[in-house]
Amino acid sequence: MLVGRLADPNRSLGTDPRSDPRLVAALAPIGLAGILPDAPLTVDSPLADRLAYAAAAEDAVGGVFTMFALNAPSPAGVTTTTVTIPGADGNEVTLFICRPDRAGGPLPAVVHFHGGAMAICSAADAGYRLLRESLAATGLVVVGVEFRNSGGRLGAHPYPAGLNDCAAATRWVYANAADLGISHLIVSGESGGGNLTLTVLHKAKREGWLTEIAGAYAQCPYISNRWLDYPDELPSLRENDGYFISCQQGALLGSLYDPDRAHAENPTCWASAASHDDLVGLPPHTISVNELDPLRDEGLLYYRRLVAAGVPAAGRIVVGTCHGGDLLLPAAMPEVFGASVRDVSGFAYSVGVTSR
Repeated sequence: MLVGRLADPNRSLGTDPRSDPRLVAALAPIGLAGILPDAPLTVDSPLADRLAYAAAAEDAVGGVFTMFALNAPSPAGVTTTTVTIPGADGNEVTLFICRPDRAGGPLPAVVHFHGGAMAICSAADAGYRLLRESLAATGLVVVGVEFRNSGGRLGAHPYPAGLNDCAAATRWVYANAADLGISHLIVSGESGGGNLTLTVLHKAKREGWLTEIAGAYAQCPYISNRWLDYPDELPSLRENDGYFISCQQGALLGSLYDPDRAHAENPTCWASAASHDDLVGLPPHTISVNELDPLRDEGLLYYRRLVAAGVPAAGRIVVGTCHGGDLLLPAAMPEVFGASVRDVSGFAYSVGVTSR
């Protein structure tokens, strides 16, 4: 049965009967329950114009995330510290380390890569701070990575800058496990951070340090790099296009990460480019997607390919939500937000049994 915009080209997040009404009620007053309008540029527009678009998108997205995050209470009993570590390119990488105040022994760690298509947003944003604190309150050490974006307010740093920063952070956490009080680590992130979660594993496998990572939890991963191709195997691109995010938006921001498409077939740039052999031998994964997300099917396809390659993996669909919707509305949808936080935490604890 056809659903979404495949059933009705004029359907929106606000009119789709599958949408969680709490989601619609929160997004409609700020104009985000309708179809996202097209931007007046293309992936072939001058780079300066695309960077300006990214900077504007960062302001808009950051404002929405902050507003929703500030509506939710911060968890009690969590402390955050900040450290700066050396990056791989002569740069410095800021890490935000959250931990529960009462911890009886080494804890699992989550090295977290924020969303934003690898182009925008910041680990310092209120929404990501709340997510780290909420995860830490379940008994985890959570390390948020301020990696270099390929666009946004702080300049343009295309692939592999962000990946290198995420890898440096992961390896630093592993090397300092005793001082940090951690037993093992997983990598995790949503959207562009989901791509970084998966591509860090491919980088680690190529470079021989895969055993340092006990597992990966990718949420609404932004990995196909085919958002304007609308391939038959990814029907959600048409079904949910314009529901909170659009395929055009995905393509525009992706064009900043890999500007000349020189790395379109490189699995350390775009996780969906991984071959069967690239997937074989990877540690346990969870791939979580949102039902009303244009990116839903690229995450599901990657999950099925992981299973076919013999990787211990679980797939999860968060019903009634848009792209990242389970993390977007901690106050309006606390049950949904809490379920996703608990699932990440449960996964982090579960892989520790096999990582020791």
